Amino acid sequence: MKKTTDRRKQFSEKDILAEEPRFIDIYTQNADKIKPLRLLFSFYKGHYGQLLLSALFYLIKDMPTWILPLITARVINLITSPTEDVWTQLLLCVAVAGVTLALNIPFHALHVKWYSKATRAVEAGLRGAMIRKLQQLSISFHKEMESGKIQQKVMRDVETVTGLSHSLLNTALGVVVNMAISMGVILSSNILVFLMFLTCVPAAVLIRRVFVKRMRQYSHEFRKEMEHTSSAVFDMEELIPVTRAHALEQKEIRKLTAEVTEVAEQGSRLDRIHGLFGAFNWAMMNFFKILCLFFTAYLAIRKVISIGEVSLYQTYFATLTGYVSAIIGLVPTLAAGTESIRSIGEILAAFDVEDNKGKPKLKTLEGRYVFKDVCFDYDERTHVLKGLDLTVEPGETVALVGESGSGKTTIINLVIGFNTPTSGQLLIDGQDVRDIDLPSYRKMISVVPQASILFSGTIRQNITYGRSHITKEVLDEVIKAARLESVIASLPDGLNTKVGEHGSKLSGGQRQRISIARAIIRDPRVIIFDEATSALDSVTEREIQEAIDDLTRDRTTFIVAHRLSTIRHADKIAVIKEGRCVEFGTWEELMEKQGEFYRYRMAQE
Repeated sequence: MKKTTDRRKQFSEKDILAEEPRFIDIYTQNADKIKPLRLLFSFYKGHYGQLLLSALFYLIKDMPTWILPLITARVINLITSPTEDVWTQLLLCVAVAGVTLALNIPFHALHVKWYSKATRAVEAGLRGAMIRKLQQLSISFHKEMESGKIQQKVMRDVETVTGLSHSLLNTALGVVVNMAISMGVILSSNILVFLMFLTCVPAAVLIRRVFVKRMRQYSHEFRKEMEHTSSAVFDMEELIPVTRAHALEQKEIRKLTAEVTEVAEQGSRLDRIHGLFGAFNWAMMNFFKILCLFFTAYLAIRKVISIGEVSLYQTYFATLTGYVSAIIGLVPTLAAGTESIRSIGEILAAFDVEDNKGKPKLKTLEGRYVFKDVCFDYDERTHVLKGLDLTVEPGETVALVGESGSGKTTIINLVIGFNTPTSGQLLIDGQDVRDIDLPSYRKMISVVPQASILFSGTIRQNITYGRSHITKEVLDEVIKAARLESVIASLPDGLNTKVGEHGSKLSGGQRQRISIARAIIRDPRVIIFDEATSALDSVTEREIQEAIDDLTRDRTTFIVAHRLSTIRHADKIAVIKEGRCVEFGTWEELMEKQGEFYRYRMAQE
């Protein structure tokens, strides 16, 4: 994506980064009961000066709204009751009108400039805060919250909040200012007209009370359905190769059509309530305009006011009813915006956060792991680890084997720090994992997952992810160690080859080599292979296994494997069954024992 190169950039990444924690704090402090408008006001703390400037420029740029009716009334009175200096008075009116209109252009630009700086800074801060919080939330949170919903919240909901801010800063500000000035002029001129004007206020409040509850409810249901459909579309895109391979296109089409039909249904219901609301609003405001016309005409016939004042009051009343109508018209925007503020809170107010505050940072890592009677439960019913005891010495390669669901992946998640024991202890170099600053620890480990996780960049960018300042010499060594030389040589753009979404332009073996290169370049003290060769052909597996063997020398290594042939050279093998380590030893020791491991091996042969 092309970045802004203008030297007069309005925002800096440094400022946005500094703002992000404030938005998280706003939500966490109000997590018990989110009051959207109070939160919206809090978002702009630190930007009140910009908003004040914007309001000042708005007052100046909007002067024609209340000055031109006064000039029009003056001109009508001059025409109906001319004085000796009528032409001078008319020219003066034209001059004042011209100056007022001319001022509108520059001050409108200044008004937009300052409110835009505030609203866009808050928009970027909210999105940045959500990105920051998503990086802090637990893996369990991410497993439960679909990617499509997260994307919807980060992009669409924040955009809706920005739209609400724009509406309030333009429509609401204009209403307050112009109603105050207009009502002041009318009150100073004729109290009867002023009292008649006031009658439209309770009517507007009544309409709002009748419709607002249902509009909030329908906005909530529409937002939820949009999130659900967004998630379904995301899943559909991910599954297209599987769908096409199994000729399930029509099934997916019907499934997604049902989703978008429900979105249309919810949207139509929301549109209908908005339409009904708008119709009542329009009819009521025009009724009051007609009432004002007849009332001021009656006063003019009785010589209470002049013909020019009839025009003045009619113009002001049309303006006022227009603004009242605009305020009422804000209700749908307000309902959508407040619902989006609540939706954003599902991320920013979430408490499932990895807390590292005050914990000592690791400067070195030997790689000694001791599991002491470790139990882990995902919930009250799901007991995965049940008193696991296991010791891994620095530099050892330990393979975890066992049936699916035995607890191997849970052990790896504990080693990475994604989860902490429900009971018992996991000691890393003698320190309880609960007491360690996990980011500093993770900087010294690398993970090669079963499914290679690549992003839509180049091979170079994927290898050096998180390590931007890498010399060519180091990169060449890494490529050689990962057995990537022939792969890169075969590609026209070499290291600058685009890998496609999730590495779709590369083979499974090529993607896995890149994952291994990414692990090597970090020079980790501990490395984890989670079934890194399970989906590869035998030739590719052998080549990658050689790279793995080179990488694991003098490093503590955890290997999760189903193919037992790939762990022949592991220092120790831990057999995991029903959440416990039932066997632990070398290949030869376990084969000689003829226990669980022996049975697994015989079954595979």
